Amino acid sequence: MKTKILIGIDMGSSSLKALALEAGSGRAVALSRMPLPHDRLPGGGCEVGAAAIRCALTHVLRDVAHQLGNRVAEVRAIGCTGHGAGLYALDARNELVGARAVASTDQRADARARSLSLSHGDALFADVGCRPWPGQPTVIAAELLGTDAVQRGEVRRLLFAKDYLGFLLTGEIATDASDASTAGLVSIATGTWSQAAFDASGIADLGPRAFGPLVPSGEVVGKLRPAEAALCGLPAGIPVAMGAIDLLASMAAICAEGRERAVSVFGTWCVNAVIGPVIEPKPDVAAVVNFGRGDRRLYMENSPSSMANIAWLAGVLGLPDSRAVVDLAMSVPLGAGGLRFLPFVNGGGGVTAGFVGLKSHHTRGDMARAVVDAVAALHARHTARLAACGLPVSASTVLGGGASDTRLVRLLAGFLAHLVERCADDETGARGAAIYAAMSQGIDHAGQDSALLAPCDTVEPDAAQARAHADFMAGFNELIDTMSPVFSHLAGGKQ
Repeated sequence: MKTKILIGIDMGSSSLKALALEAGSGRAVALSRMPLPHDRLPGGGCEVGAAAIRCALTHVLRDVAHQLGNRVAEVRAIGCTGHGAGLYALDARNELVGARAVASTDQRADARARSLSLSHGDALFADVGCRPWPGQPTVIAAELLGTDAVQRGEVRRLLFAKDYLGFLLTGEIATDASDASTAGLVSIATGTWSQAAFDASGIADLGPRAFGPLVPSGEVVGKLRPAEAALCGLPAGIPVAMGAIDLLASMAAICAEGRERAVSVFGTWCVNAVIGPVIEPKPDVAAVVNFGRGDRRLYMENSPSSMANIAWLAGVLGLPDSRAVVDLAMSVPLGAGGLRFLPFVNGGGGVTAGFVGLKSHHTRGDMARAVVDAVAALHARHTARLAACGLPVSASTVLGGGASDTRLVRLLAGFLAHLVERCADDETGARGAAIYAAMSQGIDHAGQDSALLAPCDTVEPDAAQARAHADFMAGFNELIDTMSPVFSHLAGGKQ
């Protein structure tokens, strides 16, 4: 009997990846990545062209098919995952409006989101588990396309990143609870679409139909169309399974729920999350997500910028990549001689990035150290907020591109004051998508011993730096708390 092969596709904030796994061994037998060039626009815009997405999807699948060779006949299913929120709006021809998608880091709707939060924030948090934020598809659509976009016929359907991939592959439109809930469109209590959330968007005639049905993760939504199969070199008719938002896919790839682990994702976004029981009243966190499990919730504390801060500095300093920034940072002691950085280059909620305490004696190394320290400290701050709500975060795993750098992970462990696990495999999202593909075919994927899980190791904090780490965190938290009214004042002045 031939070994079954599963393909997972992950559309992240900077690249698109496809990973092929053997179902029995969990061994990766093919992997392909392609960057997704995003255009940075005035006012905090961040967009990617439809042609770039199409090109990347075709390229990675064709490359995987080439690597598999004759084994393409063994592919049993495909699963998709991707970044949450953002705007993937289809027009009457089922093409992206303006031939572009909008990333979840886009900040052009920041003032609209803050205004909505003032008028509807508490009621929406009670209903859908989060307050309005700039990256939500409904908020972006209202800001960029207009509140009458549906009536004018400019917007016919709305999708999420993974669902757009699924649509290109199968022609079917559907989504799952994790994406819909993270975007603040699902009632936490019922797990169904929230009409109140659609009404709050202000877009006339916008409703659940725009997103298609809610389909459980791991169920087949369609089959690979012949035209798509011909483009990428895979057999037509391969089942394509509903996935989940990339965070949940990554958590599935390490069995985070089954192993009772919180996660911190060193990716473009600063994501910190844990799956736990239903808590009432809702804890005061950034988002409570109903991902389709009546008795469990995903609790999140996020900011739009994590490794994005380090990537930004790499560009400013003319360094080749983020690792080079960390190399430079580690040539300087913790604290950067009093220089501090506010790690919010992608904005959000009126906050902005900036150096504090900059003096003439500070060097490029000090700047790098301040940014790196702040990135790790922000993850620790968010994790502490989860802990303060009584959520189980003492056992945590670090994911994302930054997890490949042990120095960053050790710094976070120091700020958390306990050892952490890390998954240095940056393909956890794609691996999780492949696990959803396995689910769709009844292939065993459950349990801590599943061959499909990504390997992890542990990183201990530097015990000699324990006091310095505690002092730094105290100062970092004080700085952020002190700046909060300043951000509020500046944001109010822009409206």
